[in-house]
Amino acid sequence: MSQFVEKTQAFLKQIERLNPSLNVFISVQAQSALEQARRVDDADRAGVSLGALHGMVISVKDNIDTAGVAATAGAEFLREHVPAQDAPVVQRLRDAGAIVIGKVNLAELAFGSRSYSAVGGQCRNPWNPSHIPGGSSGGSGASVAADMCEGSLGTDTGGSVRLPACFNGVSGLRPTHGRIPIRGVQPVSEHNDTVGPLARSVQDVARLYAVIAGYDALDATAADRPVEDVLPKMKDPISGLRIGIPRHHYFEALEAGVGEAVMAAARLLQQHGAVLVEVDVPLARDAHFHTSRAVYADVCHVYHDRLLNAPETITASVVERMREGFKTTGVQYAEAMAFRDQLRLGFREIFGQVDVMLSPTAPVGAPVIEDNASLLEATKAATRNTYAGAFASLPGLSIPCGFTERELPIGLQLEASWWNEATLLQLGAAYQGLTQYHEARAPMVSGAPAA
Repeated sequence: MSQFVEKTQAFLKQIERLNPSLNVFISVQAQSALEQARRVDDADRAGVSLGALHGMVISVKDNIDTAGVAATAGAEFLREHVPAQDAPVVQRLRDAGAIVIGKVNLAELAFGSRSYSAVGGQCRNPWNPSHIPGGSSGGSGASVAADMCEGSLGTDTGGSVRLPACFNGVSGLRPTHGRIPIRGVQPVSEHNDTVGPLARSVQDVARLYAVIAGYDALDATAADRPVEDVLPKMKDPISGLRIGIPRHHYFEALEAGVGEAVMAAARLLQQHGAVLVEVDVPLARDAHFHTSRAVYADVCHVYHDRLLNAPETITASVVERMREGFKTTGVQYAEAMAFRDQLRLGFREIFGQVDVMLSPTAPVGAPVIEDNASLLEATKAATRNTYAGAFASLPGLSIPCGFTERELPIGLQLEASWWNEATLLQLGAAYQGLTQYHEARAPMVSGAPAA
């Protein structure tokens, strides 16, 4: 029996069927994926487990290094960039028995919410191809939603795992900054960048997280502290967990149906023993302003010479947005860092009162690709609820909780105190045990391969 070869072949057929219309994969490693699947089948027949991800088929965002395969970050000037080594997160996937099937599209240089890139073109949302899949990890979210794989690795600087999870109706985790190595990842802002897993179910997100989390002595941003084993907690009861509901900002200016779906999720959790507590996040309104200043300045540091001397090698709309960072003075950057300290103090107080904070991941369902809004405006609108937690380095989980009147997925965002991913995953898994939103398929997605 060749169970894993057959499963991998089914995913490859799904990619062949849908990728021409969705532009999800930049490159597909069919031969190596099938070779990996044969090794898993051989191990299976021998009664040997290859690890926690034994035979799980994974896509990888194309700004993450994969040995011998181009890691373009969606940029023309990186089209021929072929790393000699896997990023630590990719090596950890392979060591745990995962099958890496290919590299997925993203916002060029991981900088934007629409997931257009010069290499991959416009990535599209499986729920409605005229809508964005979110960014910057749009291909990661769409590859899972389109049943092209079982899980994916994305990256999140200000919402780039959670927004694709939200807009594509899947689950996605941004870990605490420093929890997962970012060595071997094309940077945006190393002070804020994280790698994060996406999958349909929180259970699979937890499996991926358990494998890729942990210290890397060669990564300057990595935290040398123990990683809690999250998997044993996944079925723990949620009775007594305190869930904070923000009074202001997070529930304002929402598309019809978003607030109702999120609060219905909160009440369902309350019915099963969680305690709802109103909280204030007074600095949330200003978080986007200061986060943008800092992140844009950081990205100008990363691409300084290219932005000055070879801007034509980056898509013009990305250059325009990046150049906003040149306007930030040293004093303004210092102001942003001082604001972050105060933001963290505020969250420290909140998480003294509650275990988790609950809100909409995004105020709207996935926007239309051609909505006549600038990339700057579109990103600001989409990330209104994700920037504060990211700038404070908090872990955050987005899970599907319903659909808008436009029949687009709605995301429920759960955030917790630093290093407390286990509670997020426990609560998310409990919610998914009571609902089936994460199992819903877009109309164009059918004949899903058996997981």
